[in-house]
Amino acid sequence: MSDGDTNGRDNHEDALVPVEVWPELERAECLARGAALKWASGVFCRPEHLERLGQYRKRESQRTASIHSRLKSVVQSYLEGVDWGLGQLREARAELREVSRDMHKVNLESRKNSEEVTTLETLHEVSVNHRQLLAAVSNLPRLYKVRSMVLETERLVESRRLLEAHARLMELERWQDEVLLQLQGPRGSSGTALTSENEELVRNYFSGVGHLVDALAKELWAVVGSGLTLCHQNPTPFVSAVRIVEREEALDQFFLEERRSTLGHNTSMPPGRPRCWRDRFFKVMEEAVSARFRSVSYLHTQGPGLASHLSALQHCIMGDLSTVRHVLEQCVPAHYRLTRAYLRSCHQFLQTHLGLVSGWELEGGEIFAVLNWVLHIYNSSEMMGEPALVAELDIEDLGPLISQEGLEQLQNKYVQKVRKSVSEWMHKALEVELTDWQRDQEPDIDHEGCYHTSLPTIITQMLEENARVALMISKALRDQTIQMGLYEMENLLSRFRDAIIEFGKEHRRDPNINKFYLHYLLACISNCIILKTSTESLQQQLCSFPSNRYSRISLGPLAALDRAVRKACRLVMDHLLFELQPHLQELLSRTWLDQGDVTSNMCGVLERHCEIYNRVREPCRQRLKEECQWLTVVEYVRALMQKRLVCRSNDERNQLAQRMSQDAQQLRDHHQSMEIDGTIGEVNPTALILALADIINVKDPGMLILDISGLVAKYPDINEEHVSVLLDVRGDVPKDVRKSVLDFLEKNAPPLPPGYRPIFTEILVPSSSIQFCLPTAKCT
Repeated sequence: MSDGDTNGRDNHEDALVPVEVWPELERAECLARGAALKWASGVFCRPEHLERLGQYRKRESQRTASIHSRLKSVVQSYLEGVDWGLGQLREARAELREVSRDMHKVNLESRKNSEEVTTLETLHEVSVNHRQLLAAVSNLPRLYKVRSMVLETERLVESRRLLEAHARLMELERWQDEVLLQLQGPRGSSGTALTSENEELVRNYFSGVGHLVDALAKELWAVVGSGLTLCHQNPTPFVSAVRIVEREEALDQFFLEERRSTLGHNTSMPPGRPRCWRDRFFKVMEEAVSARFRSVSYLHTQGPGLASHLSALQHCIMGDLSTVRHVLEQCVPAHYRLTRAYLRSCHQFLQTHLGLVSGWELEGGEIFAVLNWVLHIYNSSEMMGEPALVAELDIEDLGPLISQEGLEQLQNKYVQKVRKSVSEWMHKALEVELTDWQRDQEPDIDHEGCYHTSLPTIITQMLEENARVALMISKALRDQTIQMGLYEMENLLSRFRDAIIEFGKEHRRDPNINKFYLHYLLACISNCIILKTSTESLQQQLCSFPSNRYSRISLGPLAALDRAVRKACRLVMDHLLFELQPHLQELLSRTWLDQGDVTSNMCGVLERHCEIYNRVREPCRQRLKEECQWLTVVEYVRALMQKRLVCRSNDERNQLAQRMSQDAQQLRDHHQSMEIDGTIGEVNPTALILALADIINVKDPGMLILDISGLVAKYPDINEEHVSVLLDVRGDVPKDVRKSVLDFLEKNAPPLPPGYRPIFTEILVPSSSIQFCLPTAKCT
């Protein structure tokens, strides 16, 4: 059919097909008409705007013409591109026709040569058969000798003539490889005559060679594994084993390189290659090291024998290292770096072994042995820290024997074990201390002349010894141990204070049960002072390392010591008050005023107590004497506040003031003889008695307000009740003066100065015994 007929038919068909109108086109046209109508209605909304209709028409015509010209140019460019593309397609079609004609010619030529290829295949089969027959004829002498060679090689292996056995084995393997190669054909030949059946036949005939390899390897690794033991007697077998390993390694490399060089010719590796006997050599050495170390006291490792086991490991490792460096290292090539390999094997075994040991339920001494061995002995110059070994291998590159987390767990276990032991010892020490308190003799006296018991010595030595032992491991463990010890000491001191309280209760129930009650209280105070010194020493060790995580020091032990000392001092003062009580009952009474020997008796009691207080360590010695002075004055003033004696005349007031002044002077002389400072804080206790005597001795009641104002200035904690009692004791103060004095006190209550110790706060005024009447009745 011609091209003109085809074009005519296409035009006819196009004429019959109705033109499809796209809905998008209709919608766009409607939108355009609407937009135009909207624009026109906006522009020509007034009649006068119609005058410019011609201008708008001309402008829109120009715009329409411009759009049409751009559209035509775009369509023209598209048409030119389509025309160029059609030309390229025509050229491609012509080239394809030429290629098709050439391929047809090639096909015809190949069919002509098929008969000649069939003839060549027949010749190839005849050539392969001839080659196989030639290989069989040339190898018949060797094949007849294979059986006898295998048996002879087996005898050489059994007698451990390893080098000779390996030479025979290499010859047998060479025969096997040559037979397989000859059956396979020359390299690069098309096709192969070596079928799987022929290959299996050859391998079965040479099966004894494979058994020889296994037997030789078994003997070889037995020699390598026992090298550390046998090298001192005869290193020859070990040297032979190394030479065989190197031969096999060289053969492996040869066959691998040959395979890489003939990668495109289907060359396969000989049976059992590569053997990698050098890697196996180091593996056997590592297994031998592990087996050797496990045999070192392994059955007695867990329990008390752990330290001996670690010591045995140390001696075994160092002995073997000496053998490796001075004997075995000379038997192997330099590139083996046998010492480095041995060190690596030792380290890996110890990592596994110590990880197992760390998981056991160890006691404190066993944990200490493990930590000390891992952190100090292993890396010391006696073991892996030896300069010659450090030059071989840096142990730090292999990682720690026990991980940091494992070390922390071991240290925590150690602290817990020590804590349990410390708690038990402290409990026993406290029981011994309580037993000592019941003895019918004085406490022991130290070189300074002070009472003491064995408690502080036991506690101090125990804590310091634990800290010293922990420091042998690390400063961090020492800090943990000290913190634990201080915590346990705090618990002990809490129980110690409870025991002191119970000791005081027993004495109050029966004062005659222990005549050395006071002496043991003083021994308790001295013990606390000793423990305080020890505690501060331990805390200073912690403070000397502020960068560690235990730098925050707990003040619990010091606070517990202070509470125990305060309680013991309070009981000492209670005991003093108990012995002073009969004399205090007679103070400021008519008998005291007439006879005046009560104060002397009190001074005797005070002197006896102060002499015993000299058996206490400073600063509590001075503190007890000062508290003794304070207690005496407070009880003296308390007796005055009870109004046992009310003056009825100036003579009685004068006599009372003189007697109080004499008592004050006597007490002051006694205190000075006992080396007691007269001032406690900002208050002089003895001077208070003189000041009260002056108030009582004032001749003119109207001048009392001046003396009382001076008294208030010195003792600002005095209140209206105390002053009212003083006025009652005088017995001559008019109501108006009393009212003026009390009003003055109410309006002028000074604050307590810093450092002032209140004295009147401890003195309670007895309640008034005046009977109040009903409001509607008169008092009788």
